[in-house]
Amino acid sequence: MNARQRFLNIMEYGSFDRMPVWHWDAWKETWARWAREGLPEDADPFEFFGAEPVPFFAHMLQFDWGLLYPRFTEETLEETETYRVLRQPDGVIAQHSKEQSSLPRSIDFLFKDRSGWAEYERRLQPDPGRLPKDLGTTIERLRSLDKPRAVFAGSMVGMLRCWMGVENFCCACCVDPDLIRDVTDTIANLMCWFLDQVLPNMSVDIAWGWEDICFRSGPLIPPAVFKEAVVPAYQKVADRLRSYGCSLYTVDCDGQIDALLPLWLEAGVNVMFPVEIGTWATDPMAFRRQYGPEIRFVGGFNKLVLEQDRHAIDAEIERRKPLMAAGGFIPLPDHEITPDTPLDNYRYYLDKIRELRF
Repeated sequence: MNARQRFLNIMEYGSFDRMPVWHWDAWKETWARWAREGLPEDADPFEFFGAEPVPFFAHMLQFDWGLLYPRFTEETLEETETYRVLRQPDGVIAQHSKEQSSLPRSIDFLFKDRSGWAEYERRLQPDPGRLPKDLGTTIERLRSLDKPRAVFAGSMVGMLRCWMGVENFCCACCVDPDLIRDVTDTIANLMCWFLDQVLPNMSVDIAWGWEDICFRSGPLIPPAVFKEAVVPAYQKVADRLRSYGCSLYTVDCDGQIDALLPLWLEAGVNVMFPVEIGTWATDPMAFRRQYGPEIRFVGGFNKLVLEQDRHAIDAEIERRKPLMAAGGFIPLPDHEITPDTPLDNYRYYLDKIRELRF
């Protein structure tokens, strides 16, 4: 059974022999720690860990996932020894730290309400210039692999939250939900155009979209607005994917996703990633009991356990074994590995996943 067959059998509840051993990423401070603890300076992390990259990052047909074309010209507005203020390629003015890993601090936005939509709308249109110049080569490479194949499915509202900022986005959801619908419909049309350019030339196994629209207490967007303004856009993309034989559609969304899960399922999204455990103790097994086999997961392994000891790692694996055995679930730490994780702990975790048999 090769990696592609194993992935599909797990996701479609067929027979499989073991779990994939996937490595995602870590904070730059984590990599620095691991270098002090024995990770060779020039090591390929996948070879070193004996792990595969997550396929919807490594084996994916895509264009610039920032979506804007052309992008805004990056411009430095202020710079000190500790930070840099710039207009980013997405049009947002933000302060970037030079000292530590952190999200940029947004300062100002071009797109605050409907008056700013036209400038972004014109950058969200189909254009052959969006397609990678090496697209044909990439397709041939992916077709030759025995790995799961993925295709980019865009971001319906996650990028909009970035372009507008959290406060402006939340206000728009309440006072101008038609703006949210206009944006998501435009993005859905763009993604359908992209799928029409690439999928006649290669079959894919899963589509990957990005959102990050939930925090520890739930979604930024009211579920009622999500249902009316966003679900139709997902449905449009999901229908196009299925017309090309791709039945797996994943959304990458951090935070507490509970309130949006039934709406994603209604929209045709059936794989969730990374299923963060967080302070709210998300339980993918509870989701499976609630929604049945239609919901699938990649992630759902508490990354903070990796900071502890081997007993804690063993317990977390045991806790997830029933879901692994049932299918439709591939374990992966629920976000990038944190700097308090010893290299030996992470290698132990990967070895334990590698030993599992079903």
